[in-house]
Amino acid sequence: METLAHTNLKVEVNNRQILSIALPITLAILIPQVNMLTNSIFLGRLSEQALGNAGITGVFYLIFAVAGNGLNNSLQTVFSRYAGSDNSAVFKTILAQGIRISLQLAVICIAFTWLVAPFILQPVADPAAYPEEMSFLRIRIFGLPFLYLFQMGNAFLVASLNSRYLMIGFIVEALVNVLFDYLLIFGKFGFPNMGFNGAAVASVIAEFSGMCTVMLVLYGTGLKRKYGLLKNLLYDKLLSKEVLRIASPLVLQYLISVSTWLVFFLLIEKRGEAAKAISNTMRNVFGLVGVFVWAFASTSNTMVGNLMGQKREDKVVEAITKISMWSFGSCLFMCSLLNIFPGTFFRLFGQGDSFVTAAIPVVRIVSLGLLFMSIANVWLNGVTGTGKTRTNLAIEIIAITLYLGYTWYFMQFHYVSLAMAWSNEFIYWTAIFLMAFLYLRSGKWKTKSAD
Repeated sequence: METLAHTNLKVEVNNRQILSIALPITLAILIPQVNMLTNSIFLGRLSEQALGNAGITGVFYLIFAVAGNGLNNSLQTVFSRYAGSDNSAVFKTILAQGIRISLQLAVICIAFTWLVAPFILQPVADPAAYPEEMSFLRIRIFGLPFLYLFQMGNAFLVASLNSRYLMIGFIVEALVNVLFDYLLIFGKFGFPNMGFNGAAVASVIAEFSGMCTVMLVLYGTGLKRKYGLLKNLLYDKLLSKEVLRIASPLVLQYLISVSTWLVFFLLIEKRGEAAKAISNTMRNVFGLVGVFVWAFASTSNTMVGNLMGQKREDKVVEAITKISMWSFGSCLFMCSLLNIFPGTFFRLFGQGDSFVTAAIPVVRIVSLGLLFMSIANVWLNGVTGTGKTRTNLAIEIIAITLYLGYTWYFMQFHYVSLAMAWSNEFIYWTAIFLMAFLYLRSGKWKTKSAD
């Protein structure tokens, strides 16, 4: 086994360490959210129907994207545990197992979208919108292998405390996406006028560019040589089993979580084009305001895993508490800006005053939900960092059951308003926080305790 130059990969529980991990992740996550916002802005100028359909297709693709994110987070947990125990020699093998598993998962997801999804979506989707939505998804899904490989590289960068390099790949991806959105949606400079499908092709090209860039970063920074990365993808039974043990419940948790969002959007589809379009802009609000939340949640996962590797379990709750305070403060700042200037934001989508007027009450409710999420997500990712992902799954199932019951009642039996429908986020994130908080405070996750 080759000897690696020693690098201190052990984290400390202080604000400087938290921000050194979280801020680069924040910038990295911001870029794809700007991508999605740009897609929606272009499609909004194409038509209100295209803007509404982007909500359904976006959430469907998000189901598979977050499956990869579950694998990414589990890989990050394994990386961080070994980093905390000062054993970076196995990084190359962990990454190899992650790449193998992610490519196998991508093939399954592509096959599902082409062969199974039509039988699921056609009976419940708007008949007028279904052909366009399905055509889009059959193109969009081919970006998945590139997205997964991009995520694997990013998991390594975060866990090895090199998150400052994350933004390079995301910036390239964003620029490529914006460029090809413009060229392919509207058929500029001799490119085909593909309309709605142009956004799908642009996204696939952008994800391929992101994957290539993160691989070039690993080469260009010397990290590939230092840690012996990407030399082979041979199967390692022990580490594959460890990754899958942590990943399986986490992937299932993420799939369940976003699948329920798809149910929510399908119920909204019955409320008309305006409700669909407004809800798609709410998805963009979650994306933009949530960048800090997800960055601090990822930081929680990394720091908890690292502290577990260091055998400093007594510092875990202290670390999560500090991180959740930063998450809440940053989310409050973003929500305040959005609620002071809501008209400016909603007019970006090229819709009229009636759209803006109808969207403002919804964004007020969504902002409150985001504040709940800013704390709950950090604590939930703290559970992930301990490696007790079966507990994550149990928490998710209980919270989703409450969420679906509430959503079904206020969408099907007692519909009051779109704003009331979006208040389901309070139910979900309150349940998540209470269960994650009580579990971590109980100490049952500690090394000598059973899962």
